[in-house]
Amino acid sequence: MSEETITEILPPIRHWPALDLSGTDFDPVLTELMREGPVTRIQLPNGEGWAWLVTRYDDVRMVTNDPRFGREAVMDQPVTRLAPHFIPERGAVGFLDPPDHTRLRRTVAAALTSRGVERVREKSRRMLDELVDELLQDGPPADLTATVLSPFPIAVICELMGVPAADRQVMHTWTQLILSSSHGKEVSEKAKREMGAYFGDLIGLREGSTGEDVTSLLGAAVGRDEVTLEEAVGLAVLLQIGGEAVTNNSGQMFYLLLTRPDLADRLRTEPSIRPQAIDELLRYIPHRNAVGLSRIALEDVGIQGVRIRAGDPVYVSYLAANRDPDVFPFPETIDFTRSPNPHVSFGFGPHYCPGGMLARLESELLVDALLDRLPDLRLAVPADQVPFRKGALIRGPEALPVTW
Repeated sequence: MSEETITEILPPIRHWPALDLSGTDFDPVLTELMREGPVTRIQLPNGEGWAWLVTRYDDVRMVTNDPRFGREAVMDQPVTRLAPHFIPERGAVGFLDPPDHTRLRRTVAAALTSRGVERVREKSRRMLDELVDELLQDGPPADLTATVLSPFPIAVICELMGVPAADRQVMHTWTQLILSSSHGKEVSEKAKREMGAYFGDLIGLREGSTGEDVTSLLGAAVGRDEVTLEEAVGLAVLLQIGGEAVTNNSGQMFYLLLTRPDLADRLRTEPSIRPQAIDELLRYIPHRNAVGLSRIALEDVGIQGVRIRAGDPVYVSYLAANRDPDVFPFPETIDFTRSPNPHVSFGFGPHYCPGGMLARLESELLVDALLDRLPDLRLAVPADQVPFRKGALIRGPEALPVTW
């Protein structure tokens, strides 16, 4: 784009409050921002100043994959943000840029490839079957979140990480305290320190290990001096916490299927379309509130005729990109035959979610088990009485009361 076509007129700053949205309602503020332009300016409830917001699919992919936008520089700026407390740690993988970011991710890649994820498929299916056996044994009504959608992802991520089954509950407790904004910064930081200390001990015990789980891979990498123990611990904490996001995603997925029985019936009668249908549900579900982590422009960059100056913070919205009509015709429609479906629900570029394949596997196992084993599964309360998480960064039902 030529310099002449880049505008210097700044768009107005739009205040984006932290909304407690229920169901799978799309954020009305984000809808307005998408209408307003491909590049807008926002102010979130915490932090300082304003930031650019990019919402179009192609621009989102460009920003997330362009080395002119960096994560490390976020550490030194009080960027406007959704989270009330911000606990970045220097060297944490989410705040690294290549080549350090690439080096760190490479250490655990084997556990998170399709082969690595397949390694835990059968064990995951057995763990899920046991949970559904208990659910059927106890009889209806039940809270699907408490009985299946929460314990299952915890069991799977602990299996992949190499965390002993006896420690699953303490991991879950730490994760909830780290992710919740309602307990305050000190409680959150303490939980993060305790989880970090736990992984420090576990990884330290596994130097020289030949195991295929994440902590064994990290222990071996530390033993070979490829990463420091601090880097390994930071990555382990991030992966462990991220593993529980499936609880919220699958909660929204089943809320959608139970409030749209036509969709659930189709998945029961046409099991062959399930993997494609899950991709479409992942595209459609609004996984989070507002936006995640920002990037900082490291030099002046033009996007859609707007000049982003060096030092400016920039956010992308994957939710908005997933509703870009130029890429997804009729984006508000859930279309199980949508193909291609290049959604960005797991992010894009170097910071693409490392657990994307694992999350897909878990979603497929959950859909198979719950739809096939509970053919009469339905909500036990009216849809508008399903409680959704308040003050959470990641959206999802707090409880999903069901009967069958």
